[in-house]
Amino acid sequence: MSGLAEIARAAGVSISTVSRVLNRRAGVNEETRQRVLAVLAEMPYTPRGLGALQRTGVIGLLVPELSNPVFPAFAEALEVRAARLGYSSLLCNTRATGSAAMGEEEYVRMLLARGVEGMVFVSPEITNVEVPLGQAPRPSYYAKLLADGVHMVFLNGVTPSLDVPDVTVDEQHAGYAATRHLVELGHRRIGFVSGPARSLPSRLKRAGWAAALEEDGLPAGSEHVAHAPFGPEGGAAATAALLDSVRPTAVICSSDHMAIGVLREAHRRGLSVPRDLSVVGFDDIPLASYCSPSLTTLAQPIEEMATAAVDELVHRLDPDRRRRPAGNYTRVFRPRLVVRESTAPPPPA
Repeated sequence: MSGLAEIARAAGVSISTVSRVLNRRAGVNEETRQRVLAVLAEMPYTPRGLGALQRTGVIGLLVPELSNPVFPAFAEALEVRAARLGYSSLLCNTRATGSAAMGEEEYVRMLLARGVEGMVFVSPEITNVEVPLGQAPRPSYYAKLLADGVHMVFLNGVTPSLDVPDVTVDEQHAGYAATRHLVELGHRRIGFVSGPARSLPSRLKRAGWAAALEEDGLPAGSEHVAHAPFGPEGGAAATAALLDSVRPTAVICSSDHMAIGVLREAHRRGLSVPRDLSVVGFDDIPLASYCSPSLTTLAQPIEEMATAAVDELVHRLDPDRRRRPAGNYTRVFRPRLVVRESTAPPPPA
Protein backbone atom coordinates (compact mmCIF):
# COMPACT_ATOMS: atom_id res chain seq x y z
CA MET A 1 0.00 0.00 0.00
CA SER A 2 1.18 3.49 -0.75
CA GLY A 3 2.94 5.11 2.20
CA LEU A 4 1.59 8.04 4.14
CA ALA A 5 4.08 10.38 2.51
CA GLU A 6 2.88 9.46 -0.99
CA ILE A 7 -0.76 9.88 0.01
CA ALA A 8 0.04 13.24 1.60
CA ARG A 9 1.80 14.47 -1.55
CA ALA A 10 -1.07 13.41 -3.80
CA ALA A 11 -3.65 15.08 -1.56
CA GLY A 12 -1.57 18.19 -0.98
CA VAL A 13 -1.62 17.82 2.81
CA SER A 14 0.76 16.90 5.59
CA ILE A 15 1.52 13.36 6.73
CA SER A 16 -0.06 14.16 10.10
CA THR A 17 -3.28 15.17 8.34
CA VAL A 18 -3.38 11.84 6.52
CA SER A 19 -2.84 10.09 9.85
CA ARG A 20 -5.68 12.05 11.46
CA VAL A 21 -8.05 11.10 8.63
CA LEU A 22 -7.12 7.41 8.86
CA ASN A 23 -7.56 7.41 12.62
CA ARG A 24 -10.81 9.43 12.65
CA ARG A 25 -9.26 12.20 14.76
CA ALA A 26 -10.52 15.76 15.04
CA GLY A 27 -8.79 18.74 13.48
CA VAL A 28 -9.47 18.03 9.78
CA ASN A 29 -12.14 19.96 7.90
CA GLU A 30 -14.60 18.05 5.74
CA GLU A 31 -13.19 19.24 2.39
CA THR A 32 -9.68 18.08 3.32
CA ARG A 33 -10.98 14.77 4.68
CA GLN A 34 -12.82 14.06 1.45
CA ARG A 35 -9.71 14.95 -0.59
CA VAL A 36 -7.59 12.49 1.39
CA LEU A 37 -10.25 9.78 1.07
CA ALA A 38 -10.46 10.41 -2.68
CA VAL A 39 -6.70 9.87 -2.98
CA LEU A 40 -6.97 6.68 -0.94
CA ALA A 41 -9.68 5.50 -3.33
CA GLU A 42 -7.21 5.68 -6.21
CA MET A 43 -4.33 4.03 -4.41
CA PRO A 44 -3.79 0.31 -5.03
CA TYR A 45 -4.40 -2.26 -2.35
CA THR A 46 -1.61 -4.41 -1.03
CA PRO A 47 -2.66 -8.05 -0.53
CA ARG A 48 -4.30 -8.28 2.93
CA GLY A 49 -3.25 -4.70 3.62
CA LEU A 50 -0.33 -4.20 5.96
CA GLY A 51 -1.28 -7.52 7.54
CA ALA A 52 0.54 -9.14 4.61
CA LEU A 53 3.80 -7.69 5.93
CA GLN A 54 3.31 -8.42 9.61
CA ARG A 55 0.93 -10.27 11.91
CA THR A 56 -0.90 -7.40 13.57
CA GLY A 57 -3.41 -9.55 15.46
CA VAL A 58 -6.23 -7.17 14.50
CA ILE A 59 -9.42 -7.86 12.52
CA GLY A 60 -12.08 -5.44 11.34
CA LEU A 61 -15.78 -5.84 12.21
CA LEU A 62 -18.11 -3.92 9.91
CA VAL A 63 -21.75 -3.64 10.98
CA PRO A 64 -24.42 -1.63 9.14
CA GLU A 65 -25.83 0.22 12.17
CA LEU A 66 -25.90 0.30 15.94
CA SER A 67 -29.44 1.60 16.52
CA ASN A 68 -30.94 -1.85 15.86
CA PRO A 69 -30.06 -3.97 18.94
CA VAL A 70 -29.35 -7.06 16.84
CA PHE A 71 -26.18 -5.53 15.37
CA PRO A 72 -24.52 -4.61 18.69
CA ALA A 73 -25.36 -8.17 19.76
CA PHE A 74 -23.53 -9.54 16.72
CA ALA A 75 -20.62 -7.12 17.28
CA GLU A 76 -20.23 -8.21 20.90
CA ALA A 77 -20.36 -11.92 20.02
CA LEU A 78 -17.81 -11.44 17.23
CA GLU A 79 -15.48 -9.44 19.45
CA VAL A 80 -15.67 -11.98 22.28
CA ARG A 81 -14.87 -14.88 19.94
CA ALA A 82 -12.00 -12.98 18.30
CA ALA A 83 -10.51 -12.16 21.71
CA ARG A 84 -10.65 -15.82 22.73
CA LEU A 85 -8.62 -16.64 19.63
CA GLY A 86 -6.05 -13.93 20.39
CA TYR A 87 -7.29 -11.17 18.06
CA SER A 88 -8.21 -7.57 18.78
CA SER A 89 -11.09 -5.95 16.87
CA LEU A 90 -11.84 -2.61 15.25
CA LEU A 91 -15.59 -1.92 15.03
CA CYS A 92 -16.98 0.17 12.15
CA ASN A 93 -20.55 1.47 11.85
CA THR A 94 -20.92 1.64 8.08
CA ARG A 95 -24.29 3.36 7.74
CA ALA A 96 -23.95 6.05 10.38
CA THR A 97 -25.48 9.41 9.54
CA GLY A 98 -23.94 12.86 9.76
CA SER A 99 -21.47 14.91 7.76
CA ALA A 100 -18.42 13.06 9.12
CA ALA A 101 -19.90 9.58 8.66
CA MET A 102 -17.96 7.07 6.58
CA GLY A 103 -19.43 4.43 4.30
CA GLU A 104 -18.47 0.78 4.08
CA GLU A 105 -15.88 1.21 1.33
CA GLU A 106 -14.22 4.13 3.15
CA TYR A 107 -13.97 2.03 6.30
CA VAL A 108 -12.44 -0.84 4.33
CA ARG A 109 -9.69 1.44 3.08
CA MET A 110 -9.07 2.76 6.57
CA LEU A 111 -8.88 -0.75 7.99
CA LEU A 112 -6.41 -1.85 5.34
CA ALA A 113 -4.29 1.24 5.96
CA ARG A 114 -4.21 0.37 9.66
CA GLY A 115 -3.02 -3.15 8.95
CA VAL A 116 -5.95 -5.40 9.81
CA GLU A 117 -5.41 -9.04 8.91
CA GLY A 118 -8.99 -9.71 7.84
CA MET A 119 -12.58 -8.48 8.09
CA VAL A 120 -16.05 -9.72 8.99
CA PHE A 121 -18.87 -7.91 7.17
CA VAL A 122 -22.25 -8.15 8.95
CA SER A 123 -25.04 -7.65 6.37
CA PRO A 124 -22.61 -6.12 3.84
CA GLU A 125 -23.72 -3.37 1.52
CA ILE A 126 -23.88 -5.83 -1.40
CA THR A 127 -27.00 -7.39 0.17
CA ASN A 128 -28.88 -4.12 -0.41
CA VAL A 129 -28.42 -4.03 -4.19
CA GLU A 130 -31.65 -4.25 -6.17
CA VAL A 131 -31.44 -7.38 -8.36
CA PRO A 132 -33.97 -10.12 -9.18
CA LEU A 133 -34.19 -12.78 -6.47
CA GLY A 134 -32.03 -15.74 -7.38
CA GLN A 135 -29.54 -13.61 -9.31
CA ALA A 136 -26.24 -12.36 -7.92
CA PRO A 137 -25.51 -8.66 -7.35
CA ARG A 138 -22.60 -7.14 -9.24
CA PRO A 139 -19.55 -7.78 -7.04
CA SER A 140 -18.17 -4.21 -7.38
CA TYR A 141 -15.22 -3.46 -5.11
CA TYR A 142 -15.48 -6.76 -3.20
CA ALA A 143 -14.01 -8.53 -6.23
CA LYS A 144 -11.07 -6.11 -6.11
CA LEU A 145 -10.50 -6.96 -2.46
CA LEU A 146 -10.50 -10.68 -3.27
CA ALA A 147 -8.13 -10.20 -6.19
CA ASP A 148 -5.74 -8.35 -3.87
CA GLY A 149 -5.82 -11.17 -1.35
CA VAL A 150 -7.86 -9.49 1.38
CA HIS A 151 -9.35 -12.11 3.72
CA MET A 152 -12.99 -11.57 4.64
CA VAL A 153 -16.13 -13.36 5.74
CA PHE A 154 -19.74 -12.27 5.19
CA LEU A 155 -22.23 -12.74 8.01
CA ASN A 156 -25.77 -12.73 6.57
CA GLY A 157 -24.53 -11.64 3.17
CA VAL A 158 -24.51 -14.71 0.94
CA THR A 159 -23.28 -13.76 -2.55
CA PRO A 160 -22.82 -16.75 -4.90
CA SER A 161 -20.92 -14.65 -7.45
CA LEU A 162 -18.09 -14.07 -4.95
CA ASP A 163 -15.83 -16.69 -3.41
CA VAL A 164 -16.34 -15.19 0.06
CA PRO A 165 -17.09 -17.45 3.03
CA ASP A 166 -20.59 -16.77 4.29
CA VAL A 167 -22.31 -17.57 7.56
CA THR A 168 -26.03 -16.93 7.27
CA VAL A 169 -29.42 -17.48 8.82
CA ASP A 170 -32.10 -19.04 6.63
CA GLU A 171 -34.16 -15.91 5.95
CA GLN A 172 -36.60 -17.68 3.63
CA HIS A 173 -37.33 -20.33 6.26
CA ALA A 174 -37.90 -17.54 8.77
CA GLY A 175 -40.62 -16.02 6.59
CA TYR A 176 -42.13 -19.43 5.99
CA ALA A 177 -42.10 -20.52 9.65
CA ALA A 178 -43.58 -17.22 10.86
CA THR A 179 -46.39 -17.44 8.31
CA ARG A 180 -47.13 -21.11 8.99
CA HIS A 181 -47.47 -20.27 12.69
CA LEU A 182 -50.10 -17.64 11.86
CA VAL A 183 -51.92 -19.86 9.35
CA GLU A 184 -52.15 -22.65 11.92
CA LEU A 185 -53.70 -20.16 14.34
CA GLY A 186 -56.41 -19.56 11.74
CA HIS A 187 -55.33 -16.30 10.10
CA ARG A 188 -56.27 -15.82 6.45
CA ARG A 189 -55.20 -12.21 5.80
CA ILE A 190 -51.52 -11.97 6.69
CA GLY A 191 -49.54 -8.90 5.77
CA PHE A 192 -45.79 -8.51 5.43
CA VAL A 193 -44.11 -5.47 7.00
CA SER A 194 -41.00 -5.37 4.85
CA GLY A 195 -37.77 -3.44 4.96
CA PRO A 196 -36.63 -1.55 1.84
CA ALA A 197 -37.37 -3.32 -1.44
CA ARG A 198 -33.64 -3.56 -2.22
CA SER A 199 -32.88 -5.51 0.98
CA LEU A 200 -32.06 -9.14 0.18
CA PRO A 201 -32.97 -10.43 3.68
CA SER A 202 -36.41 -8.83 3.40
CA ARG A 203 -36.92 -10.26 -0.06
CA LEU A 204 -35.98 -13.75 1.11
CA LYS A 205 -38.39 -13.51 4.04
CA ARG A 206 -41.08 -12.35 1.64
CA ALA A 207 -40.44 -15.42 -0.54
CA GLY A 208 -40.99 -17.67 2.49
CA TRP A 209 -44.11 -15.72 3.46
CA ALA A 210 -45.53 -16.10 -0.05
CA ALA A 211 -44.71 -19.83 -0.23
CA ALA A 212 -46.51 -20.53 3.05
CA LEU A 213 -49.59 -18.57 1.99
CA GLU A 214 -49.75 -20.17 -1.45
CA GLU A 215 -49.74 -23.65 0.13
CA ASP A 216 -53.16 -22.82 1.61
CA GLY A 217 -54.43 -20.76 -1.34
CA LEU A 218 -54.24 -17.53 0.65
CA PRO A 219 -53.56 -14.09 -0.89
CA ALA A 220 -49.89 -13.17 -1.24
CA GLY A 221 -50.05 -10.24 -3.64
CA SER A 222 -48.03 -7.05 -3.49
CA GLU A 223 -50.99 -5.23 -1.90
CA HIS A 224 -50.32 -7.30 1.23
CA VAL A 225 -46.71 -6.04 1.41
CA ALA A 226 -45.66 -2.64 2.74
CA HIS A 227 -42.05 -1.47 2.34
CA ALA A 228 -40.51 0.99 4.77
CA PRO A 229 -37.09 1.84 6.25
CA PHE A 230 -35.87 -0.51 8.96
CA GLY A 231 -36.71 0.68 12.45
CA PRO A 232 -39.78 1.39 14.60
CA GLU A 233 -40.84 4.39 12.52
CA GLY A 234 -40.77 2.28 9.36
CA GLY A 235 -42.71 -0.51 11.04
CA ALA A 236 -45.40 1.93 12.14
CA ALA A 237 -45.66 3.50 8.68
CA ALA A 238 -45.88 0.13 6.91
CA THR A 239 -48.55 -1.07 9.35
CA ALA A 240 -50.59 2.08 8.78
CA ALA A 241 -50.50 1.44 5.04
CA LEU A 242 -51.67 -2.15 5.44
CA LEU A 243 -54.42 -1.33 7.94
CA ASP A 244 -55.72 1.39 5.63
CA SER A 245 -55.94 -1.03 2.69
CA VAL A 246 -56.14 -4.82 3.10
CA ARG A 247 -56.77 -4.77 6.88
CA PRO A 248 -54.78 -7.91 7.82
CA THR A 249 -55.52 -9.82 11.01
CA ALA A 250 -51.81 -10.58 11.38
CA VAL A 251 -48.46 -9.31 10.11
CA ILE A 252 -44.93 -10.65 10.01
CA CYS A 253 -42.04 -8.19 10.15
CA SER A 254 -38.53 -8.09 8.69
CA SER A 255 -37.14 -7.34 12.15
CA ASP A 256 -38.12 -7.01 15.80
CA HIS A 257 -37.14 -3.35 15.52
CA MET A 258 -39.90 -2.86 12.94
CA ALA A 259 -42.30 -4.98 15.01
CA ILE A 260 -41.97 -2.54 17.90
CA GLY A 261 -43.31 0.13 15.55
CA VAL A 262 -46.17 -2.19 14.59
CA LEU A 263 -47.16 -2.52 18.26
CA ARG A 264 -47.06 1.25 18.63
CA GLU A 265 -49.25 1.87 15.56
CA ALA A 266 -51.77 -0.75 16.66
CA HIS A 267 -51.99 0.91 20.09
CA ARG A 268 -52.41 4.34 18.47
CA ARG A 269 -55.40 3.04 16.52
CA GLY A 270 -56.99 1.42 19.54
CA LEU A 271 -56.27 -2.11 18.34
CA SER A 272 -55.41 -4.81 20.83
CA VAL A 273 -52.47 -7.13 20.11
CA PRO A 274 -53.04 -10.04 19.67
CA ARG A 275 -56.88 -9.87 19.92
CA ASP A 276 -57.25 -7.59 16.85
CA LEU A 277 -53.82 -8.01 15.25
CA SER A 278 -51.19 -10.71 15.68
CA VAL A 279 -47.55 -9.69 15.22
CA VAL A 280 -44.42 -11.76 14.51
CA GLY A 281 -40.93 -10.25 14.49
CA PHE A 282 -37.48 -11.50 13.57
CA ASP A 283 -34.15 -11.48 15.51
CA ASP A 284 -35.32 -12.05 19.12
CA ILE A 285 -33.61 -8.91 20.42
CA PRO A 286 -33.56 -8.59 24.24
CA LEU A 287 -36.47 -6.12 24.14
CA ALA A 288 -38.71 -8.71 22.46
CA SER A 289 -39.47 -10.48 25.72
CA TYR A 290 -40.09 -7.18 27.55
CA CYS A 291 -42.58 -5.63 25.10
CA SER A 292 -46.21 -5.44 26.11
CA PRO A 293 -47.35 -7.87 24.87
CA SER A 294 -44.13 -9.84 24.62
CA LEU A 295 -43.18 -10.46 21.00
CA THR A 296 -43.45 -13.73 19.10
CA THR A 297 -40.37 -13.83 16.90
CA LEU A 298 -37.79 -15.90 15.02
CA ALA A 299 -34.52 -16.08 16.97
CA GLN A 300 -31.17 -15.96 15.20
CA PRO A 301 -28.47 -18.07 16.91
CA ILE A 302 -26.21 -15.03 17.19
CA GLU A 303 -23.39 -16.51 19.28
CA GLU A 304 -23.15 -19.65 17.14
CA MET A 305 -23.14 -17.62 13.92
CA ALA A 306 -20.51 -15.19 15.23
CA THR A 307 -18.31 -18.09 16.36
CA ALA A 308 -18.55 -19.74 12.94
CA ALA A 309 -17.70 -16.47 11.15
CA VAL A 310 -14.63 -15.64 13.27
CA ASP A 311 -13.40 -19.23 13.23
CA GLU A 312 -13.57 -19.32 9.45
CA LEU A 313 -11.71 -16.00 9.12
CA VAL A 314 -8.97 -17.10 11.53
CA HIS A 315 -8.68 -20.40 9.66
CA ARG A 316 -8.00 -18.46 6.47
CA LEU A 317 -5.49 -16.20 8.19
CA ASP A 318 -3.44 -19.16 9.39
CA PRO A 319 -0.46 -19.49 7.01
CA ASP A 320 -0.26 -23.22 7.79
CA ARG A 321 -3.94 -23.88 7.16
CA ARG A 322 -5.04 -26.61 4.81
CA ARG A 323 -6.79 -25.09 1.85
CA ARG A 324 -10.44 -25.90 1.42
CA PRO A 325 -11.70 -27.27 -1.90
CA ALA A 326 -12.50 -24.64 -4.52
CA GLY A 327 -15.89 -22.99 -4.20
CA ASN A 328 -17.79 -20.94 -1.66
CA TYR A 329 -17.86 -21.88 2.02
CA THR A 330 -21.36 -21.33 3.41
CA ARG A 331 -22.91 -22.28 6.74
CA VAL A 332 -26.66 -21.86 7.07
CA PHE A 333 -28.30 -21.68 10.49
CA ARG A 334 -32.00 -22.27 11.06
CA PRO A 335 -33.89 -19.61 13.03
CA ARG A 336 -36.01 -20.78 15.96
CA LEU A 337 -39.66 -19.82 16.43
CA VAL A 338 -40.21 -18.27 19.87
CA VAL A 339 -43.93 -18.04 20.63
CA ARG A 340 -44.91 -15.34 23.12
CA GLU A 341 -47.96 -13.14 23.73
CA SER A 342 -48.24 -11.19 20.45
CA THR A 343 -49.91 -13.98 18.44
CA ALA A 344 -53.29 -15.63 18.89
CA PRO A 345 -56.21 -16.86 16.75
CA PRO A 346 -57.91 -14.09 14.75
CA PRO A 347 -61.05 -12.37 16.00
CA PRO A 348 -64.42 -13.83 14.91
CA ALA A 349 -65.38 -12.79 11.41
